[in-house]
Amino acid sequence: MNKRPGRIPSVADGDTAACQTGDFSEVLSGLRGATILGINPPAFDFTFFDFWSKPLGLLFILDALREQGNDIHLVDCIYEGATEPLSFGRVRVERTEVRKPPPFAHIPRRYHRFGMNEEAFLQRLRCLPKPDYILVTSGMTYWYEGVRWCIGHLREIFPSVPLLLGGVYARLCPAHAVRSGADMVQTEPLRLELNGPAMDLYDAPAYGVLMTSFGCPMACEYCASRRLSPSYTERSVGEVLRDAARQFALPGVHHAAFYDDALLINKERRFYPLCETLRTRFPHVQYHTPNGLHVHEIDRRCAEELKRTGFTTIRLSLESTDPGFQRRGSNKTTAEEFQFACAQLVEAGYDIRRVETYILAGLPGQSLRSVEESIRFVQRCGARARLAEYSPVPDTPMFEEVAARMPELRREPLLSNKSVFSTYVAGILAPEAMQSLKNLAGEKP
Repeated sequence: MNKRPGRIPSVADGDTAACQTGDFSEVLSGLRGATILGINPPAFDFTFFDFWSKPLGLLFILDALREQGNDIHLVDCIYEGATEPLSFGRVRVERTEVRKPPPFAHIPRRYHRFGMNEEAFLQRLRCLPKPDYILVTSGMTYWYEGVRWCIGHLREIFPSVPLLLGGVYARLCPAHAVRSGADMVQTEPLRLELNGPAMDLYDAPAYGVLMTSFGCPMACEYCASRRLSPSYTERSVGEVLRDAARQFALPGVHHAAFYDDALLINKERRFYPLCETLRTRFPHVQYHTPNGLHVHEIDRRCAEELKRTGFTTIRLSLESTDPGFQRRGSNKTTAEEFQFACAQLVEAGYDIRRVETYILAGLPGQSLRSVEESIRFVQRCGARARLAEYSPVPDTPMFEEVAARMPELRREPLLSNKSVFSTYVAGILAPEAMQSLKNLAGEKP
């Protein structure tokens, strides 16, 4: 049994100098017979919607650690804070209004913790066996308050247990993350033998999560996918089907969300064979694509494969009809390709009015008129525009461009919050102008 390969300095008393950063793959891969607790924190934000939100990276890691012979447990503050079911297996999440942090004090909007309340979280922790290691994941960089909230309570219940922080915030903001209270901050991709996500840790999951590839071959100036996954790696069809079989055998799972950034790349070799088997073996499952599909990959056959396999929620990634911003987005598509893709989806039987298309809003140098033209173009094609408000993501070219004018972004991740960055923080668009775009797109206030 190898529960602790080495001494881990503790920062439980606030000694941030003791926090280690780097790659802790060897620490985790050496664990045998340990009790390991995984934590998905709540989100502190102005808004939160469950677009099939699961901590997929943490679930892969917990499953790998279980395969090594460890006893694993999961507390997902988002899932366990559900208040009512929504469509396609999603949920509405409990929200508790909290005081706005100082950078948001001037913003006339309410701020909430989305997820489990404090009493429920502490009670949940008290019912668990004492872990040998705690793994805390992190999502958006500007959600770090949820990380600190969790770690503070974890220190109350398990004061001496080594705690490793990973995830997006840890990877993109390591200098800030060392002040989270964690003993270790994982700053590189974990090197573990991954099998699949441990979705069986949920008591009653209503949907599964699938991933056919890690990373993205594109290099958009506003996206950190290449920083988080330096190489684009495709999983075999067999691996994905194994994940599907495990999850679809769970009671009540009738939906699945694909988390890929580039689901349709090399579609003839991997996506089409996958679809053929999915619709044969799991005809009862509906599939959803919360991430935008690459428009230029959608031809007649692709649209038909999506429809026949049961893809119900289709989201497309157009982002802008402005050629300048298309170049900054890796020239993923053109207006003509988008029109063609819409026509193919209609021919395949989709109601194009229900197909949502991501349009970026609030980018540096982007005019109100540019966004309006992109929205109207999508609507002329019969589809529905969905605004994606810009958030400057560390380690991206566009972040560096913005941070050169706003150096405080490097010190305070909260300022990157997509709900307020372009309006109240950077002043790229007035709040009234952003609301006018949402009204034009038909979004509810």
